[in-house]
Formats: sequence, C-alpha cells, structure tokens
Amino acid sequence: MRAVHLLIALYSVAMTLNGQPGWYPHEGGQLKYRVNIRFGQEPETMPAGWTFGRVSGVATDAAGRVYVAHRGVHADPILVFDSQGKYLRSWGKGIFGSPHAVRVDPEGNVWTTDTVTHQVIKFTPEGMPLLTLGVKGQAGADQKTFNRPTDVAFTPAGDFFVSDGYGNSRVVKFSRDGNCLLEWGRRGSGPGEFNLPHAMAVDSKSRLYVSDRENNRIQVFDFSGKFLHQWTRLGATQGVFITPKDELWIVTHRSNIENITYDTLAGRIMRIDLETGKILGSMESPGHWLDVSAKGEIFIASLTGNVFRFYPGWVDQMPGR
Repeated sequence: MRAVHLLIALYSVAMTLNGQPGWYPHEGGQLKYRVNIRFGQEPETMPAGWTFGRVSGVATDAAGRVYVAHRGVHADPILVFDSQGKYLRSWGKGIFGSPHAVRVDPEGNVWTTDTVTHQVIKFTPEGMPLLTLGVKGQAGADQKTFNRPTDVAFTPAGDFFVSDGYGNSRVVKFSRDGNCLLEWGRRGSGPGEFNLPHAMAVDSKSRLYVSDRENNRIQVFDFSGKFLHQWTRLGATQGVFITPKDELWIVTHRSNIENITYDTLAGRIMRIDLETGKILGSMESPGHWLDVSAKGEIFIASLTGNVFRFYPGWVDQMPGR
C-alpha cells in the first residue's frame, strides 16, 4: 500500500513539473465577485466625444459617488459618477499635467497627486481647490516641493502623508493645514528606504502601509516614521486600500518586471490579513489603483482605459442559451 501511495505522489509531482495541471489555484482561495468592465462608459452619459484615457486613479465617497482620474485628451481629468456609472460632473482642465492618485478623506474632500506638475491638491467634492502643496512644474526635495508625488493617506486626527514618489523616494507627513511635520526615506532597499513608494493606506491602529513597488514589498510604519515590519511575498503592489473595518485590499503583480513588461495587465486583486500578511483570497484583474466602497464594491483604475467595478456575486453554472 505504501508503494502505491508513493507511486501516486511521484506521479503527481512529475505531472506538476511537466506543466500539469495547467491552471494554478488562487492564492487564499478565489474571491467570488462579478464585474462591470466598462463602468462610467456604459451607459454612455458623459458629454459627447468624451472617453477615458489611461485611468490612473479611482475613489469613492460616503454617498457612493465615484471619482475617476484619467489622462485623456478631451474629457476633464477628474470625472464624477454615481454608484451605477452615470456621469454627474467633472473638473480639472488646465490644472493637471498627469494625474496619478485620487483619494477621498474622512471629511469628504477629494485629493489628487500629479507626477508632472509635482503637486498635491485638496478639492471640495464639486472641484473647488482648498489646499495646494508643491510648486507647479518645479521638482524639488524640500518642505515646499515634491518630485513626482504618488499618493496621500490620512490620519484620524486630520494629518496626512504624501508619498513622494517617483523622484524623491520619501514619505512626508503634514498637519491638516499643510505644515510639514516630518519626512523619512531615501532610495534603497533597506528598512525605511524606498524604490518608488507608490500607494499608501492607514489602519485603525495608527500604522501606515506603504507600497514600495519596485522593491516588491509593502513596508509598515508607525505615524512617526518608525519601521515596524515588511511583507515581501505580495509582489509589486500598485494600489492599497484599508476599509474602516481594517480590511486590507491590494491590486498587485507578481514582480516589478512583470508589472512593467505587461503594463499592469497581469495583475491580481488580493485581500490581506492585516496582522500576518496572509493572503485571504484573490482574483485576476489588471489595475493601477484600487478603492473599496462603503457597500463593499471594489473599484479598479486600469491604465487600459477602464474602470472595473467588482461586486459580490458568482455564476455557479452557465445560463441556458
């Protein structure tokens, strides 16, 4: 009997080494969602001639409105939709060079980063500027300038962090009124160093999670910039989002090389346990940015020119035709 079991085990190993089975299981088990692949474009409610360019950011607010940052030619850079994808309003012509992130803070304000103008801007939900950080068109590394900033994350007290980003490889913390409080980071691969801090999120235990994308890791810090730990098995993470219930979601790629080679196409959405970094579930999706709505829907901004809306549901069998 032992010989039979051994032969079966050896056969299974041999088949795996020879490429069988051809499909590998989803890490942590498959997340069972359905998807709307053309959110904001079907139904066609945007002004005539408007379509998405490369979509870099997406965010939702407490009322279910969806804010989309894109790099198209005709449509305004920031577009606002209702929860079903109906166009509501837009803004931003002449303000942006290349919008990167869009975030909604706990008070409902809309924040953007721009990797060409080197600015971080806080808007009302209607698009009126409230606060501008950085000097337009001027790259720098002091308390008043950025070099291609990528993201913003907010503390419960109203302070906020900026990942500064493609050029400076640092994180900067500001008071709620925009005064610089501290900064840390330089280019490298050691603890507290970065090779492109790309996205960030904050949990309820005053921890900041930073996607150190080109180092294929997520680093975790306290609010004073002290390094706590890191996860190196989640790949080159593009987008990071933590819900009010401390549910951590990411959109990631196997490695930074795969990410750049496939231009964000070969990605996966993953739900991660905050305390251990364990993958709780995953599913395929291209993507550059991620947001989870109050209803639990997952929105993905894709550089393919799409916004994907994933919503709970599954098809157990193909319907009759």
